[in-house]
Amino acid sequence: MMSTEELAPLQRQDGLLPLDASGQDHQIPPHPGPLPLGGGEGESSVHEGGSGGGDKKRPLLSVFRQQSVWKIVGVVVLAGISATVWWGASARAKVHSATTPVVEPLPVSVARVTRHDLYNEASFPAEFRPFVEVDLHAKVSGYVRDIRVDFGDQVKSNQLLATLEVPELFSELTNAIATEQKAEADYTNAHLLYDRLGKVNSKVHPALVPQQEIDTAEAKDRATLAAIAAAKANVEKYQSLVGYTRITAPFDGVITKRYADPGSLIQAGTASDTQSLPLVRVSDNYLLRLDFPVDQRYVKDVYAGEPVEVRIESLGGIISTGIITRATLRENADTRTMMTEIEVPNPKLQIVPGMYCRVLLKVERRPQALAVPIQAVPPGYGDTVYVVNAQNQIEERTVTLGLMTSTEFEVTSGLKEGEQVLLGSRSQLEVGQKVEPKLDASDKPI
Repeated sequence: MMSTEELAPLQRQDGLLPLDASGQDHQIPPHPGPLPLGGGEGESSVHEGGSGGGDKKRPLLSVFRQQSVWKIVGVVVLAGISATVWWGASARAKVHSATTPVVEPLPVSVARVTRHDLYNEASFPAEFRPFVEVDLHAKVSGYVRDIRVDFGDQVKSNQLLATLEVPELFSELTNAIATEQKAEADYTNAHLLYDRLGKVNSKVHPALVPQQEIDTAEAKDRATLAAIAAAKANVEKYQSLVGYTRITAPFDGVITKRYADPGSLIQAGTASDTQSLPLVRVSDNYLLRLDFPVDQRYVKDVYAGEPVEVRIESLGGIISTGIITRATLRENADTRTMMTEIEVPNPKLQIVPGMYCRVLLKVERRPQALAVPIQAVPPGYGDTVYVVNAQNQIEERTVTLGLMTSTEFEVTSGLKEGEQVLLGSRSQLEVGQKVEPKLDASDKPI
């Protein structure tokens, strides 16, 4: 019988026992149960039936060793495969977690639905003119003695502008004064005579002086008194004419034109048969008028006392404010417009009469209307808006729009004050999507 060391080289790769002495293969029989252990050196024997007759013994130690080796190898291989699978799964999970981004809410620009006055603006051309403008003429004829102003000078009311030289007028005034003095003297004499005659013809001597003489003295007394009044009126007349030689400003304003120089002969402005020359032109530029025609569509929007903006392009587009003061309240049959006038204060004289401007009249007014920016209703989506609700999710809302201004829409239904509406494009958004609303910089506070 071969030993274990002798059988080892004869073991096969297919797991069968080595050939015995007769050259036959021996399969490992199924293990029916616990194998009996022998005594001696720890070896046991198994009886197998052979084709050559008789039983052969095989060493159990070799069988046990071979089974143990294959079991260990299987466990190791299984453990390696499991470890490889686990490592690969873990690596894939890490790569997936590292490459898959976390979906963050998309920042969007929104605006609040607010309530305020809405209106459109209609523009009308107009030209500034002074509130008051006058050419100053002389009331009397004469030569210009001196003129103290020139065009561009600012003057105050009653300020002396020029004086005229009228020598004969002063002579006539002197004569009138002398006539008045003579009338006063005549009255004094006549009054004394009448008084004395009245005292003589008293109760003591009732018929001493004829009554006719007393009546004549009384009439002369009254006539001389009336002569005094006429003489005084004549004096006042010439004093007034002399006063007209002093040309003064009738109101606060600006000298816009000067017609005469010292030494010029000025005709009286009352002479209809001569062409009188004015001395200067004075304009009240501190308050200006604007007359402009209003189209019949906007006549209903014209209210006296309503403030109006005026844009002056020649001054860099500055905007001044005026007040509607009056309107004709009648349309022109040819142009179908109504002439309207506004007054524009000009305390610093920035605006010069004759400048053209544009009057911006507020029309189609909607007081305290619900409004959204025009970007909230982009073209191509119908009358709908995207609303960001309390959960910061997108809602599509159908709205009814009213007045459209240059920057906003009037909303008559579909929205409430204080709600947030999306501004701009909706191409990257869906209904129900969660977003991060950010108020637009131009959003008006509630």
